Amino acid sequence: MFENIKRSSFKHKNNKPWYYLKNHIRYAFPRYSAHRKLLDTKLAALNDYDREYINCRLNYYNKLIKQSALPNTAESLADFKLKNHKKVYFFDAFEYTRYFPLHLKICPLFGDITHVPEYPSITKSRPIEGDNTHSVIMKLEKIRHFLFLKDEKTFEEKKDMLVFRGKVRQEHRIRFMEMYYGKSPRIDVGQVNITPDAVYPAKRLTLAEHLDYKYILSLEGNDVASNLKWVMSSNSLAVMPKPKYETWFMEGTLIPNYHYVLIRDDYSDLEERMDYYTAHLDEAQAIITNAHRYVEQFKDKDREDLLNLLVLQKYFEHTGQF
Repeated sequence: MFENIKRSSFKHKNNKPWYYLKNHIRYAFPRYSAHRKLLDTKLAALNDYDREYINCRLNYYNKLIKQSALPNTAESLADFKLKNHKKVYFFDAFEYTRYFPLHLKICPLFGDITHVPEYPSITKSRPIEGDNTHSVIMKLEKIRHFLFLKDEKTFEEKKDMLVFRGKVRQEHRIRFMEMYYGKSPRIDVGQVNITPDAVYPAKRLTLAEHLDYKYILSLEGNDVASNLKWVMSSNSLAVMPKPKYETWFMEGTLIPNYHYVLIRDDYSDLEERMDYYTAHLDEAQAIITNAHRYVEQFKDKDREDLLNLLVLQKYFEHTGQF
């Protein structure tokens, strides 16, 4: 699910009440065998799409090639219940698992996952580098991560500044704040997890207020930078080091200085990179155009549904269950 929202309606992000209502109704509805008949219909939609494109994304999310047995702790779909899992992750997985026979098993590994599990597992996130085959990606926690915008302000009309608001708990985010918090009039950054001992407090900003800035920092948190999707759909530039983790958004396929502005891992060239793109508006606009084109591929709901089902089908096949 994503919501394509205009600048005038930025007070809220994705519609959480509707999301929960819809998913509770879906969960309450019995999983009749009709779902399995619907699966064939849904998978037949593959004929409506570019097979090469579909297979490319499918094999990116699910890299299993040889048979890989699941452990005894694997969870059958019959036992895959809301009470045993984080609500949002469960709902996003259940949207697709409900189409498959209840005897099939999965290893759900929900949360901000930054390691590769021992057995093939369904995850939201995984490391980009190394052998991440056992991390099988599905489109999870999409109510938070998959938000796209319609930005009516051009890059040239925006403030020649960088903005960031986020929780600051991780060492690398603290390091960034130590370097730039209150140090430059062009860099407006701060933490939103305000506590009595907060070191980098800042006023919360709406999404619309973020879009007044030419540059928006997308800095990874526990795993990926959750703002990257909506930043890349805007007319501002996403600024970040090379990502270390990825989700359904396939962050590992993003090209530096083509889809986003690359800065060093130590953040030392931040203002230099801002100066460059402020002086080279044509290159800045090219990145924005490329980012918009990249984002578009995630907006076809039917195709996204098909891919999630194919990821699961391949998972069951390569764990010896089909």
